Amino acid sequence: MFKKEYRVRITAAALYLSLTLTACGAYGGAQADSGWEDADSSVQAVSVDTVAEVPEYDGAPYVEINDNQPEFTEEELTTEPYEEYSDLDALGRCGEAEACIGEELMPDEERGDISDVKPTGWENKEYDIVDGGYIYNRCHLIGFQLTGENANEENLITGTRYMNTEGMLPFENMVAEYVQETENHVMYRVTPVFDGDNLVASGVQMEAESVEDGGEGICFNIYVYNVQPEIAIDYTTGANWASEEENQDSAGTSDSEASGTGSTDSDSASADIRENSSSKEKTYILNNNTKKFHDPECSSVDNIKEKNKREFTGTREKLIEDGYEPCGKCRP
Repeated sequence: MFKKEYRVRITAAALYLSLTLTACGAYGGAQADSGWEDADSSVQAVSVDTVAEVPEYDGAPYVEINDNQPEFTEEELTTEPYEEYSDLDALGRCGEAEACIGEELMPDEERGDISDVKPTGWENKEYDIVDGGYIYNRCHLIGFQLTGENANEENLITGTRYMNTEGMLPFENMVAEYVQETENHVMYRVTPVFDGDNLVASGVQMEAESVEDGGEGICFNIYVYNVQPEIAIDYTTGANWASEEENQDSAGTSDSEASGTGSTDSDSASADIRENSSSKEKTYILNNNTKKFHDPECSSVDNIKEKNKREFTGTREKLIEDGYEPCGKCRP
């Protein structure tokens, strides 16, 4: 009975978003305030055989790998919850992270501060053209809502806001909702892909398969691009700038200092307004499950479960630094 109801609901969400993953069983339900409403509904997923064949980014946040079939072996499939993280390599970079996700691993307390972790390539800047301001997030390979990992340096990479919110988060939400509603388990693996000695990953491969129902509930294998539209990134160092050369000097503001070079009075005024807004203390409503923050009057607040809802008084800048993201509806 449950499976039929769940499939109808998630199929409607899939049609609304036009995210056409192939060869899997059911897929996707999203939380009401997950931010999916900001996704490009015209995006159609490309499919390639291996990560090595992934094409250049061309407007879609991800591509399918191996006909969207994850590559877990029979021996790896288990209902015993666990989580494993690779040691950092010689350059300090993360490796593969794998887990059997179940309610046993999900957090029962609020997320902690992760601002002390500086993953490789962490050269953060703020841009007017980036939703939420800063180009980079401390991206969990396995999302906090799935395993409750906080400031685990083996699970945090430098990821663009676009990769985090448009690419990874919808799939994380989908897995979390499935586990919570079925009490089943999901094999889950995320592998950052670095080119040579680059300090910033080109993207991440995400694989997931629900165990008890043989992949009927959750089944995907995708590569998510670590890009930010309209921003150029030097993946060897993490340096970044607005794509148009004429804006390179003035479009980005470092999270530690403003560049000021070549900026007009208007640019400076805009930067001052943005800085004042980010550093001004206000009251926000947090969703500790999806890691979104909202204006108290936002209609999405009514959809947050009480156990996930928390009131916070402080700066917007602090919330973003701690890994929270502004709601796409009220844009606090």
